[in-house]
Amino acid sequence: MKYVLAAAATALLFAPAALATEISIGYSADFEKSLDDDYGTREGTYLAGKIEQDLMREFESAGLDVDRVLVTIERAVPSKPTFKQLGDTPGLDYGDSVSIGGMKLTATAFDASGAEMGSLTYDWFENDIRQTGLTTWYDANKASDRFARKFAKKLQSKS
Repeated sequence: MKYVLAAAATALLFAPAALATEISIGYSADFEKSLDDDYGTREGTYLAGKIEQDLMREFESAGLDVDRVLVTIERAVPSKPTFKQLGDTPGLDYGDSVSIGGMKLTATAFDASGAEMGSLTYDWFENDIRQTGLTTWYDANKASDRFARKFAKKLQSKS
């Protein structure tokens, strides 16, 4: 039994360490104003978390060794009213209110030496109101997912 444990410990020492990608997500001045005035600041935190999750998933899936990524949310539009919008507008109905949403993002990836690996500007906004979803950021979530896939594919093709 102790030989199995020793072998497992030795294998762990020689296994490549999982590299953590640092993802910094910021907002354009216009989007930051939209968060403050219209959507609520917690919505920016939600979107940043979704973008980070999507990028990490796609980078891992593609086997990319990205040290750092800088992302800017240039614009985001919800598919349904945010919590702040509901509070600011009495009579607004979350269930019946739908809109065409989406998101525009820019990003730059860097390797461990600080050299730029690639950059991408991507936007996607739903164009059919019948296709919008049941959640506040449904269309923006689609944009985030598509952005992460496209960015990972672009970085993978350069390596």
